[in-house]
Amino acid sequence: MVAQSRLAAPPTPWSRRLAEAAIDPSAYVHSFSQIIGDVRIGANVLVSPGTSIRADEGSPFHIGANTNIQDGVVMHGLQEGRVNGDDGQSYSVWVGSNTSITHMALIHGPCYVGDDCFIGFRSTIFNARVGKGCIVMMHALVQDVEIPPGKYVPSGAVITSQQQANRLPDAQDIDIHFAKHVIGINDALRQGYRCAADIECIVPIRDESSPAAPGTNGKPTPKTHAQVSSMFMTSQTLDTVRSLLAQGCRLAVEFADERRFRANSWVSGPAIQAAREPEVVSALENVLREHAGEYVRIIGIDPKAKRRVAETVIQRPDGKPVEANSSSGKFAMTPAAPPGGSHRPGNGGLLSPEAAQQVQSLLSQGYRIGTEHADERRFRANSWQNCAPIAATREPEVLAALEGCLQEHAGEYVRIIGIDPKAKRRVAETIIQHPNGKQPSGGAAAPAQGYNTVSHRASGGGMLDAAVLDMVRSLLSQGHRLGVEFADERRFRANSWVSGPAIQAAREPEVVSALENVLREHAGEYVRIIGIDPKAKRRVAETVIQRPNGRPVSGGAATASTPAAGGYSPAPAHAPGPMRSSSLSSEVLDQLRHLLGQGHRIGVEFADVRRFKANSWVSGPAIQAAREPEAAAALETVLREHAGEYVRLIGIDPKAKRRVAELIIQRP
Repeated sequence: MVAQSRLAAPPTPWSRRLAEAAIDPSAYVHSFSQIIGDVRIGANVLVSPGTSIRADEGSPFHIGANTNIQDGVVMHGLQEGRVNGDDGQSYSVWVGSNTSITHMALIHGPCYVGDDCFIGFRSTIFNARVGKGCIVMMHALVQDVEIPPGKYVPSGAVITSQQQANRLPDAQDIDIHFAKHVIGINDALRQGYRCAADIECIVPIRDESSPAAPGTNGKPTPKTHAQVSSMFMTSQTLDTVRSLLAQGCRLAVEFADERRFRANSWVSGPAIQAAREPEVVSALENVLREHAGEYVRIIGIDPKAKRRVAETVIQRPDGKPVEANSSSGKFAMTPAAPPGGSHRPGNGGLLSPEAAQQVQSLLSQGYRIGTEHADERRFRANSWQNCAPIAATREPEVLAALEGCLQEHAGEYVRIIGIDPKAKRRVAETIIQHPNGKQPSGGAAAPAQGYNTVSHRASGGGMLDAAVLDMVRSLLSQGHRLGVEFADERRFRANSWVSGPAIQAAREPEVVSALENVLREHAGEYVRIIGIDPKAKRRVAETVIQRPNGRPVSGGAATASTPAAGGYSPAPAHAPGPMRSSSLSSEVLDQLRHLLGQGHRIGVEFADVRRFKANSWVSGPAIQAAREPEAAAALETVLREHAGEYVRLIGIDPKAKRRVAELIIQRP
């Protein structure tokens, strides 16, 4: 279609040729678009409404075959500056073939965009080269650089130096497939627009030329449901489609190769906008042909409740259709995990029982699960990469997806992410695989935003005592920073400590790793950690975690209480006092005396081994006593009642109504 608003370039001092656009007859250019000057549009191109393509200053422009220019796109070029096109000629703007320039993007010459690229909404490309197969997401700026082929530019990125461009990650298969999907959708739109403008094309679609059946008085007989058939789908599948449409549901489609099917990581297919059975069946057949050799399933969607009501696999990798499950209009959900039984953690599966338990706990609280992986270099730089998204919310499907990620990234670090969908933030991070392909037994977890996961190396073998880890975790949860100091025997006696390397990390795994490095480096010396309030710029805790024999100190030798920002300081490790107890150590009594002396109230919590690993403590009986003997007696009663469990002492500020200390006083 020839654009009604196609204009020749105006005469200017740099160009007096009055060049006009050259548009392939198979292209569709909407009449509400603006094309000016020497613009060369290839075969099967779609130019959507509201676009402005002006080759009046910089020219010429090239738009390759099968490319789509979507609504609101602006293309312009500077009078100076040229790029070399793939044909060896000079252009102000070159856009390759099979490329999507999406809504409101700005392509300003001198500029080169290669074949098979995707330029996201409102992104800007200026004085740059974007190599073949690149994916540029939304609201990005690419200027004065050359993006190597096959790279991924995330949303909101500002790429203005070649060093930034060279560090960009590669585009993933799912991104590449999405770009191809957009090309297919827009090519279908191009054909539809062209057909809508052609009466010879539109008449058969309206069934206006259908022959009249005998006995109908010359009127065409509309197709009934029974007349709709398919070479690619069974009658059961057609019944499923028909019943879903009759209930007002919309249809969608997903597909997966063998690896993605095992990981339950399906890829969304082209949207099916049609609501009439013939068009829906035709769209499904196109998907089946396109994805022969893969799993394909149809999704029934309730548009009012905005949720899925059915999932039915209609094709398996041999390319043959499968029997659909249907029953009175209510459809059984097709199991997402491959056949062979449900997941049994710890029974030959890839996930450890602790990781499976962590997943179960997160799902039970309504959280979503994500995954990230990193090789040794990325792990040291804390630069994790996302695995395939996990859309499932049921435990078997989530565990199957996690195992798929572990299989795919064997030899790398893998961690699971707990995500609060309402607050849109992370609530937990847990490493479930190390580079040897095995899972950590202790659940190396990094708590995020207050969600506490399994203790670091809780099963033993770490350099830090569990009480010290509790203190580190508590300090970090209050927003404090950690520092470290060390001293030899002479400096220790003179209380002349030397500051260690600054710990910039704020997440538990990195902090623990930094502390262990210091302990190894200063074996044979005293080492202590410092809790620092970054707002008040003062110390809130000092705890010795290693003595000259090179071993970490136990919880009793170090003050493992949680300092508060309001001025609470730990009690001295060995303060004399009149109180004696057969069950409570002198350190616990000192801590109790110190808390009561500051007017704080005392609470207690307990947990068995399973709850301790999940950091799911149970509140014990309230301790109303304000005097040390009564409080100590109440604590001893709790210890006797919960022998064989973890018990911790809680210090509570009654005015601020917040915790000021947490100290484990009994272990199993």
